Amino acid sequence: NGVRHFDTSPWYGLGISERRMGSFLFHKNREDYILSSKVGRILKPAPEFDKNPGIWKGKLNFDYEYDYSAEGVRKSVEDTLHRMGLSSLDIVYIHDLSPDNGDMKEDWVKYFEVAQKGAMPELIKMREEGIIKGWGFGVNTIEPILKTIEVSDPDIFLSATQYSLMHHKDALNKLFPVCEKEDISLVIGAPLNAGFLAGKDRYNYSEGIPDGFLKKREKMNNIAQNHGVDLRSAALQFSAAPKVVASVIPGASKPYQSSANAKSMSETIPADFWEELKSENLIAQNAPEPQAT
Repeated sequence: NGVRHFDTSPWYGLGISERRMGSFLFHKNREDYILSSKVGRILKPAPEFDKNPGIWKGKLNFDYEYDYSAEGVRKSVEDTLHRMGLSSLDIVYIHDLSPDNGDMKEDWVKYFEVAQKGAMPELIKMREEGIIKGWGFGVNTIEPILKTIEVSDPDIFLSATQYSLMHHKDALNKLFPVCEKEDISLVIGAPLNAGFLAGKDRYNYSEGIPDGFLKKREKMNNIAQNHGVDLRSAALQFSAAPKVVASVIPGASKPYQSSANAKSMSETIPADFWEELKSENLIAQNAPEPQAT
């Protein structure tokens, strides 16, 4: 499908994602793709580990602990390269250091202070050494991103759940202007809100759907049908439209979904569709509109 940007993390399946992706990429030309992973959780062997946190299924042989120190970040990058069997990463994101992290909650600021003194300077050093090409945060909220821009020298951020058809005003008005001013790129994660905009009755990473969102999706679907538009395709193009956005990374659990996502990026969506969404106040008036191709 022409996709050459791959994103993983030690957290995804507690090492399983990195092992699978490394096996896939091992025989590929390293110059042909962009690879990002994440730091902040160190995996620890735990054969009896059965906590099965969050959405990860199956038997997991690692537990984890948070470590945003300089030593922890360098170890995490080295561990990732060992798991993947690869020699380098392009982008490293400090992962889930955010107030929505249930392990941290209001203590996220304390973790941030550790990262400010440890992880951030170390990632800058690793960038200077050529081990990585860029770094930033991979988070589901805006505040840690803005705070990092104030105190350090990041290159790129993975902002998940914050810029989609359903929820985008804060990112559009608070985050994007700062990133544009500082010449910082954004990768948009969860552009479909974990399948919600593809018709699944779940929102982001839980079964709970915010009040009014089912009705809002229904209105959008009706408008989409009237214009002969696939709402999922519109959602992907919407998240990719701002100039500050370098890439969108929708998840795919089946091959056909990956093919459909790639095809969606070249579908023609009429300007009248976006105009009607704005006239019905379903999206922000100042939201960039994808250009019909």
